[in-house]
Amino acid sequence: MNTLLIANRGEIALRVMRTARRLGWQTVAIHTDLDADAPHVRAADAAVRVGSYLDIDAVVAAARESGAGHVHPGYGFLSERAPFARALADAGITLVGPTAEVMDAMGRKDRARDIAVAAGVPVVPSYSLDDDPTTFAYPVLVKAAAGGGGKGMRVVRSADEFAEACDAARRESLKAFGDDTLLVEKYVESGRHIEVQVMGDAHGRVLHFFERDCSTQRRHQKVLEEAPAPTIDDAQRAAITASAVALAQQCGYTGAGTVEFLLDNASAEFYFLEMNTRLQVEHPVTEEVVRVRSASGSERVDLVELQLLVATGEPLPFDQDDVTLEGHAIEARVYAEDSFHGFLPQAGRTSIVRWPSGDGVRVDHALEPDQEVSTSYDPMLGKVIARGADREAARAGLVAALDETAILGITTNTGFLRALAASDEFRDAAIDTAWLDDHEVPAPDPDLARIFGAWTEVLLDTMPGSRQGGTGPWRSDGWRMGADPAPDTVVLGDDLVVVDRHLGRVTHDGRDHDVRLVSAADHTVHLLVDGRAEHAVLDVQRDLVEVVHRGQRWTWERPDPFGDHGVAAGDGTLLAPMPGTVLAVNVEPAQVVAEGETLGVMEAMKMELALKAPFAGTVTTVGAAVGDLVTLGATLFVVEALDD
Repeated sequence: MNTLLIANRGEIALRVMRTARRLGWQTVAIHTDLDADAPHVRAADAAVRVGSYLDIDAVVAAARESGAGHVHPGYGFLSERAPFARALADAGITLVGPTAEVMDAMGRKDRARDIAVAAGVPVVPSYSLDDDPTTFAYPVLVKAAAGGGGKGMRVVRSADEFAEACDAARRESLKAFGDDTLLVEKYVESGRHIEVQVMGDAHGRVLHFFERDCSTQRRHQKVLEEAPAPTIDDAQRAAITASAVALAQQCGYTGAGTVEFLLDNASAEFYFLEMNTRLQVEHPVTEEVVRVRSASGSERVDLVELQLLVATGEPLPFDQDDVTLEGHAIEARVYAEDSFHGFLPQAGRTSIVRWPSGDGVRVDHALEPDQEVSTSYDPMLGKVIARGADREAARAGLVAALDETAILGITTNTGFLRALAASDEFRDAAIDTAWLDDHEVPAPDPDLARIFGAWTEVLLDTMPGSRQGGTGPWRSDGWRMGADPAPDTVVLGDDLVVVDRHLGRVTHDGRDHDVRLVSAADHTVHLLVDGRAEHAVLDVQRDLVEVVHRGQRWTWERPDPFGDHGVAAGDGTLLAPMPGTVLAVNVEPAQVVAEGETLGVMEAMKMELALKAPFAGTVTTVGAAVGDLVTLGATLFVVEALDD
């Protein structure tokens, strides 16, 4: 039986294992101490600890120790490292991928460009670094010859900026890749990123599996990917796919690879960019739409299965004419990042995790409830893929799937992805490679999420046998003699939300919403809000309300009703921590008070709250009298500290 070590982690390790197990292979995982109990470790037949996923010697030793005859590198980490390929070959272990020599050739943009020229593939017009920059037709792109992912890359718009941009690109390239060689090329202002999936075997055959469009990217990092490309015609498709095959044949490529092109929207010309000598993150969209004709009918393609077939020396079992397209697929990359606050990486422990399912939906992930998400590794948590009969069906399916995606405990970009996929610009395929760098995706309005949070809090407080034990301490008691139940006032952070379940109305910020409960179970609440069906996943805790609605996570702190209340922001201003009634005022202006002295007492939500001086000082303001009804945040007392 063949044994396969997967030199990776997370969702790609699980994805490779699924195919390997179906084909009867034994699987071996590697892991660091941080990943000792990760999903990919538990899913494998065996596991070996390594100090780092980037340690070539340790990974090769793990393959030897486990008896693995093949190693699948996934993507990232060591997947395009020629020294890793050589080390495996020296150990008599087969890499599921191309040779080290091909990696060397295609891993450098300058050498890959020369191979493309030799294969007759169009390349971006370029300049020599020795040329006079005043003669260039700006804008130009300065980029690292040895790297990718946007590192060591600068757009230059005038000769005055050229020297400084080159210096910055060199520094970044040297730090990232250990090589400061640069290329200077024409910069395409408006272009589409088109890439072709190829597969070569050891018998000299190279086939393509059509193209993907990855134009929806931010700072050269892909966000949404789709297949087939929505804006090219049949003639362009034929030319681009033929160029990809010619390039792969020119370099003697074996295994799965991706040839990337830039399509100039202004001229409709396409240019070779680079080749990725591995399986791509976005390979599922190709698998969802490519069919292979056989004697028994038409079957979906499994690119990992073909990789393993080629790695064992077998020829590709079909011809190019057998490869066809059916339908459309779009993939969204789910990251642990706060997209609406600078795309900052996020970390922490998940609580509730819900991934979508159903016809036309595929999810590749390795994220579970109660799982620690670290900043030590790539922030991608999973991929949501939707397939449809055409692009609009796939897009609508993706929006619906992202609506069903709920990750609580940490912030993700799911709400951003949902808003982007639902936008008119993406619907109309108007987003080019620069669009996200120049446009903002509007952040979702929290109003609906706030309605869900308030309504659910009241619902929990009034359900028989609920964990809140009846009337909760964070709202009014909702009871009046001889009348219908009074509305409940819910405090969410700095927001007051009035919930009238009897009338089916929620009021916030002066706006009324008609709300009807449809169902509530297992942290999922379905409401009719102003006649529209909505749902959210919630976790209502004593000190925090957490809501995921349309993929976006919202959190609101809840005031501690049992603590003494007073200081607003480290000064001597004491604010009402929630709506209530003033029961006592013990001081008057100009009175000197000691630290901790009770200045007054208010009743809120059937509890008495003492308002105490934060430090010794003089009372300068008394903002309420006994019997006053005060709102959240009302100034009750101000104390000025005594001089030393």
